[in-house]
Amino acid sequence: MQYDPIKNFFAKFIKSNTFLRKTFYWLLNLFFLRSWYIRRILKKIIPEIKSVHPKIFDAGTGFAQYTYFISKKFPSTKILAVDIKEDYLADAKEFFQKSNIKNVEFKVDDLKTISYKSEFDLILCVDVMEHIDDDVLVLKNFYDALKTDGYLIINTPSIYGGSDVHNQDDKSFIEEHFRNGYSKEELNDKLNRVGFANVEGFYTYGFFGDKAWRIGIKFPMILLNKSKLLLFILPVYYLVALPLFLLFNYLDTKSKIQKGTGLIIIAKK
Repeated sequence: MQYDPIKNFFAKFIKSNTFLRKTFYWLLNLFFLRSWYIRRILKKIIPEIKSVHPKIFDAGTGFAQYTYFISKKFPSTKILAVDIKEDYLADAKEFFQKSNIKNVEFKVDDLKTISYKSEFDLILCVDVMEHIDDDVLVLKNFYDALKTDGYLIINTPSIYGGSDVHNQDDKSFIEEHFRNGYSKEELNDKLNRVGFANVEGFYTYGFFGDKAWRIGIKFPMILLNKSKLLLFILPVYYLVALPLFLLFNYLDTKSKIQKGTGLIIIAKK
């Protein structure tokens, strides 16, 4: 299944409309389990940064939902949000201007060619590394871009069923992925190679999270790929499925997950 056409559909629908975009962000935070984890980590790490105005690099900002969360939750931060999709960034920039959010800058940039030096206190990279061929180069660029004691937070699918791949014959649920996912050991090793010595990580989307993803995300995406008209059926579907879906998300965050389909890595320079 192609994920980008669905994303592009929503991008055209919400564009820079403040009400629609804020509603969309709220829905993303509610439905996507990774957002539950990432926002919890950000709320823990950002207050620990000693800078008066922490500089944050949102590497592959997409719809800019995490940039929005940080800018509202931590207004003293200064955020540079980059992506390779000019239309996404243009819409996000207009929305942030309409919302009078002034601590965010948007820029079209390729993570393989960035050349920042000791500039950021925190780099956030959510669901990006699996799309990149030369991942070691990007990780090295992240290391160079961070200040000493700066943090790198990465969220990516894991090799344990990430992208819905469970054996060699399976095809990724999301065709735009360059790789199906990482193991904690592989990503740790690559981070060590580029200079990171302090690395920790954990799996997400365990038994409960995987089931929640299938109920709340995968099945509706399959429907929308068949016909956009099925969008009108989704409210009825979620009326029935939402309580179970949210319960499974919550249970995932409270579980000790040995091998999950998602992986979060936190590295410190």
